[in-house]
Amino acid sequence: MTPPSADTVNPDRFGAKQPDAAYGAFQRGLYKTAYNLAMERAKNGDPAAETLVAEILSRGLGVPLNPAEAAKWYGLAAEQGVPEAQFQYALMLLDGRYVKKDEKGAFALMQASAEAGNRLAQFNFAQLLVQQDPGDDGLVKAAVYYERAAATGLADAQYAMAQLYANGAGGKPHDDAQARILLTQAARQNYDTAQIDLAAWMIEGRGGERDLKSGFAWIRRAAQGGNVAAQNRLAKLYMGGIGTDPDLILAGAWYIVARRAGLIDPQMDDFLQGLDDDQTKQALQKANRLP
Repeated sequence: MTPPSADTVNPDRFGAKQPDAAYGAFQRGLYKTAYNLAMERAKNGDPAAETLVAEILSRGLGVPLNPAEAAKWYGLAAEQGVPEAQFQYALMLLDGRYVKKDEKGAFALMQASAEAGNRLAQFNFAQLLVQQDPGDDGLVKAAVYYERAAATGLADAQYAMAQLYANGAGGKPHDDAQARILLTQAARQNYDTAQIDLAAWMIEGRGGERDLKSGFAWIRRAAQGGNVAAQNRLAKLYMGGIGTDPDLILAGAWYIVARRAGLIDPQMDDFLQGLDDDQTKQALQKANRLP
């Protein structure tokens, strides 16, 4: 999981007692200084400083990348109840590369971090609950944590909740309108799977009014972001003139882009072969200029 960039890190992530000057240096990009200042306090058992040292080491900011050493400091901070450290150390325990794999310990730490309000831990704990019990009982338990994380604006959790409402699962009623709202929230954060689903729902009129132009716009956004499935679907929308004017050249171009990425669609292969030489040439030229 990608950590937040240094300039957007909330100091509360490092525990109630912030490492003051060390954190200030970290925010200004003075990572080596931050590391040295935090290390002095970390050696004295300051959990916030331990977490900051671990973060710097885990990302190689101003110091050599050292995940194994980061794991040690995350572990110490996790023992003192820092939610961010609990979350990061739980991930390491699940992974088992830098510490001995311990799924039971990871489960406990992930739950503790989730209960403390760490939204990434809430989402990941929900995932663990589903893995532990793939049936509806597991989804009911997971929904509590998906919902908490979704309320904070986490796109992964918003998409998960959309799926629960769309399927009437996890103790949630079947509610396409609510699912569409959640898909929209996730899509606006560039969650490409949500963008693709939302586009399909808008084109079908599921969960709200039919809106071909907006559906087309969401597929195009996902395609421009590099989603191969969206690129293929965008080609089909251009081919059929759905939500936009028909454009055989752009249809061919977007399918060429998707095909270069490894997607094969027999219907679109037939379409591409049906273009004349001039259209094929134009489609190739446009494909070479697309993302």
